[in-house]
Amino acid sequence: MCAAAAASAIVLGTSCSKSQHENPFMKPYETEYQIPPFEQIQIGDYMPAFEAGIAEANAKIDSIVANPDAPTFENTIEPLSCLSPTLERVMSVLMALVEADSTPELTEVSEQIMPKYTAFSDEMMMNQELFKRVQTVYNNIDTVNQPLDERRAIEDTYRQFERNGATLPADKQAQLKKVNSTLTELYLKFNKNLLAANNAFEIVVDDKAKLSGIPQTTIDNAATEAETRGKKGKWVFTLHAPSRLAVLQYADNRDLREAMWKGYTSNATQGENDNRPVINQIVKARAEKARILGYKDFAAYMTADKMARTPEAAEALLLKVWEPAKAKVKEEVAEMQALSDAAGNNFKIAPWDYYYFAEKVRQKKYAMDEAAIRPYFAVDSVRKGIFEMANRLYGITFEEMPDAPRYHKDVKVYDVKDADGKHLAVFMTDYYTRPSKRQGAWMEELKTSWINKDGSVERPIIYNVCNYAPPTGDTPALLSIDDVQTTFHEFGHALHGMLSRARLRSQSGTSVDRDFVEFPSQFHEHWAFQPELLKSYAHHYKTGELIPDSLVAQINAASKHNMGFTTAELSSAALLDLNWGHLMPEGDIDVLAFEKSVADKLGMPEELTFRYRSPYFKHIFGDEGYASGYYTYIWAEVLDADAFELFKEKGVFDAESAAKLKKVLESGGSEDPMVLYKNFRGHLPESDALLRQRGLK
Repeated sequence: MCAAAAASAIVLGTSCSKSQHENPFMKPYETEYQIPPFEQIQIGDYMPAFEAGIAEANAKIDSIVANPDAPTFENTIEPLSCLSPTLERVMSVLMALVEADSTPELTEVSEQIMPKYTAFSDEMMMNQELFKRVQTVYNNIDTVNQPLDERRAIEDTYRQFERNGATLPADKQAQLKKVNSTLTELYLKFNKNLLAANNAFEIVVDDKAKLSGIPQTTIDNAATEAETRGKKGKWVFTLHAPSRLAVLQYADNRDLREAMWKGYTSNATQGENDNRPVINQIVKARAEKARILGYKDFAAYMTADKMARTPEAAEALLLKVWEPAKAKVKEEVAEMQALSDAAGNNFKIAPWDYYYFAEKVRQKKYAMDEAAIRPYFAVDSVRKGIFEMANRLYGITFEEMPDAPRYHKDVKVYDVKDADGKHLAVFMTDYYTRPSKRQGAWMEELKTSWINKDGSVERPIIYNVCNYAPPTGDTPALLSIDDVQTTFHEFGHALHGMLSRARLRSQSGTSVDRDFVEFPSQFHEHWAFQPELLKSYAHHYKTGELIPDSLVAQINAASKHNMGFTTAELSSAALLDLNWGHLMPEGDIDVLAFEKSVADKLGMPEELTFRYRSPYFKHIFGDEGYASGYYTYIWAEVLDADAFELFKEKGVFDAESAAKLKKVLESGGSEDPMVLYKNFRGHLPESDALLRQRGLK
């Protein structure tokens, strides 16, 4: 979509005008399906295109304000979704690459552009003449026979202006602009520190005996990493998930596990990459923002426009999950301690032992060895699995586009066809870890979808990014069970974007309440290990053998294994996030002491910690996307657990249920999410389904 107003940024879109500048951002892309011509983009193209886009956007705003006709949806609300095609093009690529394939030069450009972008957003949201027109349309909403999607767009636009300072007096607006500018700079600094800290950390091993228990593929990757870092003949382990988790889960050497755990949980707390001072400043600035906008704290501000409505409602759900999870952790630790004692160890289970002994318990209880399972989940096989799931549920197909533009050699591009054979979307996958990519996994779009006035349709460009260990030698990337689930999770987000049929740009795909956005992603995880689907994609990468029924049975029998730990990690991190949002500090905060106070209040078992410690909790301190909103993963799981019980009853590929679910995905933000859910499921979600799903009830 072309640039559209949003709460603290601009929702972006696609082409509306032409220019003959050689800068690729300055005219509509001539590539197939308008994929950005990445190979033509130079670092010097970003700033000129950004400045031209801002000028276009401001001119469009001026034309809306100057319109002599009475304000309507058509002449006021709708134009805000298409302010500048140039701005859309440059910002969508910049924000994609600075996360997935950054360079020092690109980081420097983003540090120049993002404060200007924030200032532009603030100026628009606090433009009194523009807001008067928006307010007039909003006040007249009941006097016009407005379609439901337009009515929601009017309400959402008014709420965005209101939440971003449009109703404040001039002096308060000036204060808010200053705070927003400060926060933008702090988020950039937090992310820059975190990427640098991740890449700087290493554990160097020069004694092969210390590698006992670690999978050979991980050892091979560690040798490659060592050579890359000028330490040929040794092994280097890093904080990137494939390296870190393999050490914690499989290394027999306890000192190595402890070094990895302590390195990870102290990440971004040292030297010039220490994020604790940055967090202090972020929390203070957020508290000031909440004061200016009239909220009791930042958590109240961030939840006010979500399904939860209040942080207290979110906390109530989290505590309902936290308590049984905590009790389950005690059971899990007791099992692990017994196993450790029987092996002749004379130590008490510590946090760096949890993954390792949880794996030992899993092997003993379920006779499951993940090293024997990985060969059936080569990355290309798993990608085939997600495509097969989408085909059987929704009738869509994927055709690789080997000559399509891509921003990195590891990216694969696909032409997605609907059941009728027509183009539905472009889908990209970027699965391997590298120093230029931030940690984690995510879905985003380079172009959204909408329906033009003449009935013609614009289709989206969607991409998934993950951080899996790359292939080594003749061995392809082999995914863990968690990796497979992550692939299905992010693909669920991608389906939400690809299947969207929302008419309005601002309501396309994942443009839904934050509480609802994780529903499609978590829901599609359920198909990863369904026997019916595994038969189509889980083949041994060497022999082509289908995964044996015995392994499938083991995977599914062990699906609730260690769920106390997993749930406690997640829910405690969400509660930590909300506690940060409640702070209204005057002086400095001892970040680690504050974390401990939250852990003590919760009664955190000593064998574990938060899923993310604050200095590397990018979800909540890298921007405002999930700030005081990390709870939404649990909130959405209430929906996905309840929803999947329908498929368990009817069949995992039941056509009628899939057709109903497809309508939810197609609707985007054009309808209230709870109405969509009820239309699909037939009733409101039942929270007990979540506890059943996680084996906690």
